[in-house]
This record gives sequence, C-alpha cells and structure tokens, in this order.
Amino acid sequence: MTLKHPAFAILFLAVLLIGCKNNQKENSSMNAISGDSSRYLPKNYVEIMHPDWSKNATIYEVNIRQYTPEGTFTAFESHLPRLKELGIDIIWLMPIHPVGVKNRKGKLGSYYSVKDYYGVNPEFGNLEDFKSLVNKIHKMGMHIIIDWVANHSAWDNPLATEHPEWYSKSQDGNFQPTPWYDWADIIDFDYDQPGIRKYMTEVMKYWVKEADIDGYRCDVAGFIPVDFWENLRSELDQIKPVFMLAEWESRDLHKKAFDMTYSWSLWDKMHDITVGKKAIGGLIEYMAHDVNTFPKNGYRMTFTDNHDKNSWEGNQFSNFGEGLKTCMVLAGVVNGMPLVYSGQEAGLDRSLAFFDKDVIQWKKHPFFDIYKKLFALKHENQALWNGDWGGGMVRIFNDQPDRVISFSREKNGDQVIPVFNFSDKPVKVKLESKHHEGNYTELFSGAAFILKGGDELSLGPWGYLVLVKKVTKS
Repeated sequence: MTLKHPAFAILFLAVLLIGCKNNQKENSSMNAISGDSSRYLPKNYVEIMHPDWSKNATIYEVNIRQYTPEGTFTAFESHLPRLKELGIDIIWLMPIHPVGVKNRKGKLGSYYSVKDYYGVNPEFGNLEDFKSLVNKIHKMGMHIIIDWVANHSAWDNPLATEHPEWYSKSQDGNFQPTPWYDWADIIDFDYDQPGIRKYMTEVMKYWVKEADIDGYRCDVAGFIPVDFWENLRSELDQIKPVFMLAEWESRDLHKKAFDMTYSWSLWDKMHDITVGKKAIGGLIEYMAHDVNTFPKNGYRMTFTDNHDKNSWEGNQFSNFGEGLKTCMVLAGVVNGMPLVYSGQEAGLDRSLAFFDKDVIQWKKHPFFDIYKKLFALKHENQALWNGDWGGGMVRIFNDQPDRVISFSREKNGDQVIPVFNFSDKPVKVKLESKHHEGNYTELFSGAAFILKGGDELSLGPWGYLVLVKKVTKS
C-alpha cells in the first residue's frame, strides 16, 4: 500500500507508534510476571512434615491417676488391648512428672504443677516402668505422646532457686502465677530469657531420646512465643519424626511447629445447639470457616470431652444433653482427628476430680461400639483421613437448613456422606444430592441406600446417618 497523501502518512505513523508502545507495555508486564512468577503461585501454609503414621490416626487422652485403682503405668498396660480394639492410634498421657508440694491444690496436686522435668511422678512408677509402657505401645502398633508444661513450673521446682532469672516477676519483683489466671500452685516462666528456651528444648529432646516417645501435647501453647516452638520442632525432628499437639486454636502454630491444634470452637458450637438450644447457624459458620480459613494440611483435634470439658452427668448430659451421640458422631467425621478422653467410652457419668484420687468405673457401654465403628471407618476410608491425605468437606444443601446439616467428603473414590438432625423433633429432609449419586451403606445400621439426586431421608430426634461408599483398590 502506498500512502501518497501526507496527512494519511502521518496518521499511519502515529497508529504504528501507539501500537508499538502498547506492545511494549504488554511485553514489559508479561516479563515482570514471568521474571518473578513465584510471587503469584499459591503456597502451602503448613511447612512441617506430618509423620506418615498420623495420616488416619485417632487420639486418646489418658488420666493415669484415675485410670486404675493403682494409678500406675504398669496397671494401665492391661488396658492397651482394649484401646487397640477401640481403634486408638495415639496415646496421650497427661503429665508424668513429679508434682509440686508448695501451694499444692488438693491432696495430690495438679499434674500441671511440675517439680522436676527430668523426673517421673512416683505415684505412677519409675522411669523403667514408663519405658516399658512406651515399648508395649509401640509393639502394638500405636504411638505415644506426653503432656508437656513449658509455660510454668511448680513453686518448689529447683529451677526457681537455681535460675530465678528464668521466671517472670510481679511489680514487686516476686515470682508470680501466669498473669490474669487463678493458677496459684504454679509460677510463670519468662521466654524472653534464652536460658529457659535452651533448657526446655534440651529436656524435651531428652525424653524423645531416652524414652523413645513420639511427641508432645503442649499445655497452653499460645502463651509461649511461636519462634520457640518452631525451633523446638526442627530440633526434635532431627532425632525422629515427631507429632506435636498444641493446646491452642490458632493457625500460626501450624506453619512450622505443630501438627494439630484444638477445635474448641467446634465444641462451643455443638454445645450451643444441644444445651443452649440455639439455631444451627453457628455450626454451619464453623464448617464454612474450616473449609475456607483453616490451613489445608493442618490437623484439628475434635472432641466432646477432655479433662477441661468434663463428662456428662447421669441422664442429664451436662455437656450435650440428648444430642451427645449426635455430636460424638459429628466430631468423628468432620475434618480433624477425633479424641476420646479417659472413661468416655465407658459412659463416665461424672467429672473426674482433678487434684484428688477418683477412679474410673469401667463397664461396657454403647459409646464403645459407636467409637469403634467410627474409627474403623476412619482407618479404611480415605475420605476421612487427616490433612491433605483426606477429603475436604463439601456442603450438600437440603430443604431443612434450620435443623439438618449434610455434607460429603471424598478422596480417591472413597466417599462418606453424613446427615445430622440437630433438633429434638423427627424430620424428613430432601437432599440436593445430584452430584453424589451412587450406592451407599449406612455405617451403624448396615442398611443400603441408593442416592439418585433429590433424595428424601427420615431422621429421628437428634438422628444421624453416615452413608459410606468404599472403592476396592486393585
């Protein structure tokens, strides 16, 4: 093409220049992205490696003092076959160390008032007895973690005399319990002091090396700086892969320190519905936050009972009323690792004393079979496995949103669809289940269900169904 007219020639050159500039801008933008592409890629928040044996694990909290009349490690060993049958993988022992005498609460004092971090509570036995217990747990294919109290010590712990600078002080310059709490039997450490950090790291490494334990449950973990826990985890993992549980509910602990944190918020939401008679909106909100805000490969510990949230009483169920079983099943199938507390599987009908002897009465109870079925399902069905090993929760909408929660979890073809009636009235509910068609077996009844989409189910008061699809792998 020949541009004879000067005006056309000028216009053509202007268009070319504008086009070149635009191309330069686009190329510059693309080069900037390609030159620093990692800035825009999604990153995994959780950086630690979970032990492989934790992928479909359950956990059990042991109160050694109250577990048997003897209250010893040796006496507890006789319960291990029963816990194995129940489907327990991780045994968590409440603190095993000698208990302080000064300012003690009750006759026996609190486990969480530690007098000697290198010692063993003589109530329970000696170091060799403890090692024997650890060995038997390992031989049965289970793992063991012990409770650790790094935030504070007993008043008569020798560290208070040998290293008073490791403790926080009141305005008067005196030892003090953890500020704002009524913990009169303990005094608070100061983690601005490098000395206590090194000491606590070394003694925690000692128990992994000496007794071959598999990790720790860390008391009031959020009261201690995260950088301490992150360094500790790196040093422990150099000895062996460990499992770390934080008594806290905060995502920052999952990045480089802890495998699992508490799900107190789930407990609160379930309690609000069953005892507080509130609507289920809070529980739905919990599920939404779990899916959208919780670290994808973090573990949450789910429970209806532990030593801080004590057991139901008689027929009134002080924790969850008539909906207790419903909540137990929910805690076993939502994202997370389910916990059983000492005696819960035997229908413990009172709160255990904390500072005095109060032996659990062991008996057969329907709760045992409920947990046994739930835990067998968790072991076998990948949909319920922990962290990235398991399947996410996908809400299945239904026509009774004020009373019924229904969702699906799926992984590698394995699928579980739980449906819960969180009300004291029977309900017929229609599921929008067109994406979940197939043949299922109900976990507790063994009944066959065929979902075709728009399925209608009947649930009794506080009723539940756990529909299971298991794919046989070649």
